[in-house]
Amino acid sequence: MKKTFLLLITFVLVFSLPKLHAQNDGPQKASSFGKLQGPTIVPSIAQQINDGTFKGVNPNKEIKEAPPKRRGANMHIPGKGFPKGSDELLQIQKSANRHPGKEPSLVFDAAVSSYSVSDATGAVGPNHFIGAWNTSFRIFDKDGNPLTDEASLGTLFPGNTIGDPIVFYDAEADRFVITEFDSSPNGFNMAVCQGSDPVNDGWYIYTTGFGTGEFPDYTKFSVWSDGYYVTANIGATDRVFAVEREEMLLGNESQFVGFPLTGITTSGFYSPQFFHVTDDNLPAAGNATVVYLQDDAWSGVDEDHLKLWTVDVDWETIDNSTISAPVEITTTPFISVFDGGSFSNVPQLSGPDQDVLQATIMNQAQFRKFADHNSAIFNFVVDTDGSGEEMAGIRWFELRQDNDGDPWTIYQEGTYTSLYEDKHAFSGSMAMDGMGNIGMGYTTCSENHRIAINYTGRYAADPLGQMTVNETLIAQSTSNNPGNRLADYVQLSLDPANDKTFWHIAEYFVNSQRTDVVGVFQIASDFANDVGVVNIDEPIDGELSEADTIKITVFNFGENEQFDTPVNYQVDGGAVVSEIMEDTLGSGESAQYVFSTTADLGNVGQSYQITAFTSLDIDEFNDNDTIVKNVDYLFPNDIGVVAISTPVSGVGLTADEQVTVIINNFGTAEQSDFDISYDLDGNTVTEQVPDTVRWNDTISYTFIQTGDFSAFDTHNLSAYTSLFEDTDNSNDTITTEIENSFCQPEANCSDGDGFFLFQVGTIDNTTACSPGGYGDYTDLSTELANNSINDLTVTTHYGSQNVKVWIDFNDNFVFENDEVVVENFVIAPGSGSGIFTEVVDLIIPEGVNLGQHLMRAKSNYDSEVPENACEGTEYGETEDYTAELVLYIGVNDLPLANTNMVIRSFANNQFEISMQTTETDETLIINLHNVLGQKLVENRVANINGRYTYNLDLSYAKPGAYIIRLGNAQYGKVQRIIVK
Repeated sequence: MKKTFLLLITFVLVFSLPKLHAQNDGPQKASSFGKLQGPTIVPSIAQQINDGTFKGVNPNKEIKEAPPKRRGANMHIPGKGFPKGSDELLQIQKSANRHPGKEPSLVFDAAVSSYSVSDATGAVGPNHFIGAWNTSFRIFDKDGNPLTDEASLGTLFPGNTIGDPIVFYDAEADRFVITEFDSSPNGFNMAVCQGSDPVNDGWYIYTTGFGTGEFPDYTKFSVWSDGYYVTANIGATDRVFAVEREEMLLGNESQFVGFPLTGITTSGFYSPQFFHVTDDNLPAAGNATVVYLQDDAWSGVDEDHLKLWTVDVDWETIDNSTISAPVEITTTPFISVFDGGSFSNVPQLSGPDQDVLQATIMNQAQFRKFADHNSAIFNFVVDTDGSGEEMAGIRWFELRQDNDGDPWTIYQEGTYTSLYEDKHAFSGSMAMDGMGNIGMGYTTCSENHRIAINYTGRYAADPLGQMTVNETLIAQSTSNNPGNRLADYVQLSLDPANDKTFWHIAEYFVNSQRTDVVGVFQIASDFANDVGVVNIDEPIDGELSEADTIKITVFNFGENEQFDTPVNYQVDGGAVVSEIMEDTLGSGESAQYVFSTTADLGNVGQSYQITAFTSLDIDEFNDNDTIVKNVDYLFPNDIGVVAISTPVSGVGLTADEQVTVIINNFGTAEQSDFDISYDLDGNTVTEQVPDTVRWNDTISYTFIQTGDFSAFDTHNLSAYTSLFEDTDNSNDTITTEIENSFCQPEANCSDGDGFFLFQVGTIDNTTACSPGGYGDYTDLSTELANNSINDLTVTTHYGSQNVKVWIDFNDNFVFENDEVVVENFVIAPGSGSGIFTEVVDLIIPEGVNLGQHLMRAKSNYDSEVPENACEGTEYGETEDYTAELVLYIGVNDLPLANTNMVIRSFANNQFEISMQTTETDETLIINLHNVLGQKLVENRVANINGRYTYNLDLSYAKPGAYIIRLGNAQYGKVQRIIVK
């Protein structure tokens, strides 16, 4: 009988050589290397259960808070970067012909986590699935039945249950590997199963001691031919690592090596990844590739691109190991920044906003070899909405190289969004099966929908850049996530038993419990004989005729070769045209076929429905036989404006704003020298477009005459074309509203309207009418106690004065309904000029955020104060003050309470925010909001020698007012700044 055992290998790092450095413009030597001492042996799980040493997990364990995500300084610059509009690849995805998705073949809940975020990972092997989360793991059979109890990580790593395990399957070696963090010293542990059976075979356990100098947060592991490769969210010199795979599989002493990532730019929290070999077909040794996104919204990045580094490890002479200088591959522009870098991003139904895992190459970046090329696929989250709103989507890539070690190029890239009910799509994980089909699991939610786990995908023959499989549900939450962090890890793996079934593990919520669910689905067919039409290539919308050619693409989904395939089409449910396609199609191959019988599509302006299908008599699955396409015979003359790209709502718009529109030619004739107009608040500007617009093409046109958006108001803007003999005027015009917000409302208080005395707490402000009806008195501050009722005294010099007061408790520069501390009341109703004083209650509710906040008092003559605190009125006044909320008046022991925040301004809208204090040395958070309430910056600020300093670059930001907050979750300081 074959002897199996679990080998626990202790990584003892030997730093016998100094760190090496090289020029950034060429390959660099390894920055550290050493030996991993011979492994420790841990018995199999089955043996541990039998002898009573198995370490299970208490099912009634206490709910624990996961450690906070770690990140450094966020280098995002507000207003910088492209695109300025929506994601350019969206339209390609939206135009996809979609295939119905198959119901998942298996869905089961793997665990109910006791942590506030479970960090679910998992991998499938020939006979098992291993799922892992936080500090435990569990082994299942392929039917989803548990073969073990939930096991503590201490089962494999004695004395270490620090957590965040990663599971991956090494297909070539037929081994499972489980990893976890180590903090003493900083590093990570790896458990390598000695055989293919993770229940009955032993393990080799390696414990690193890399001494990285920093905790290796958010590790990702990849299988390559000559090593296991590792990335981490770490700021030390060693940012990526390799360990000697071949020796680890044998349970021998092995080596490690660490490398820098020269030239990398990050947004603070970051996660690059090495390509991971999906199947058992390994590339040649060397040329392990690590990839990371680079966003031009970040400081130091000029255009959106990918960076790739290649690692060559020489295990024979370890100090010969090198990492290349980065290779840059330009991408279609993308926006990867959400909420200024905050971890609170997209809404869910009845719960806090969710973290979309920005600036992360999602787990895992997959690699596989084909006969004539190599492919690598990966994805990251992007904001697809170019306006101030956000809509999360998934930017995905397939890179190709001709041979091992050749340069990588982008073969296809796409942006995927949920097509249903404006749901956000994020947390994608993808892999490619043996036929070249791609499967991707992902998460959705919105303000109207709970968190759900779904899948999509594409067939190898589909048009490039499109996910064509309909969004298909794996699991739907029944309750919300009470926190903002959601599944820091998700993972999709490919079943090595058939090379076509995808297993996806992710996090959702059932009956208020954080649950890890596994969904099993397939893109490829399970049938021997299965063909279908996957696309109607011709005709397309345009100028049709009475004898149009019908061209289709036929795909062999099945395993058997097919030839002499019956193909058919019909138009508008009419007579079926049937012919034979004589091409031979191998499994997974596609071919185009042109029908010899043409179609009568000759009526101008008519829409035709074309149905094309195969009718193979031995076809075992008919659901994918048919494609339906609508084709329009377009009018020759039809043009219109489809978007207004500038200006957009914002702060401090000027009297000289460029108006830029997007024009689409819907007709079949080329158009030029046509009139284009915009109407701004009733004033019309008309110009002529000299450019030629071809059929189905779009152009951008910027008017020579600029628009005056300087009034702080909502401006009505429409744009339209005027083409002679335009046959469809319904698509000529587009209308939008552009709001210019400075949030310093204008009003007339010269007759005595507004505030002549405002008194609350220690604020006692006697004033006259403020210029323009707005008074900035934020230098006046008073303490107000949590859960208190305070006297507010207000004097006005004109009756029928409505008054309302807000305090911006969440410091987002938006005065919301739940921040009203004095409801609308009227002073001296029906009276005219005079001196009138009222004393009313200003109520501070219980549980508000302590610290400094903006307090706004607003009056309006003879009508209620508008709900929008930024809205101007004909008569009245607005005054801003600072309220400092404390637990008790005069008793405030909170850090920062006695500290001032200082803001210095420099040329080109550069600002230095600083705070000198000895009251605390904790890392603080800085936030920047605009007057629309959009968070533009969130960053960590460390205490250095008793001082917090943050340099804020607003050189790309719109002119106007912004609010800065510096503090912790309990207490903070706020100030308003002006960008000129």
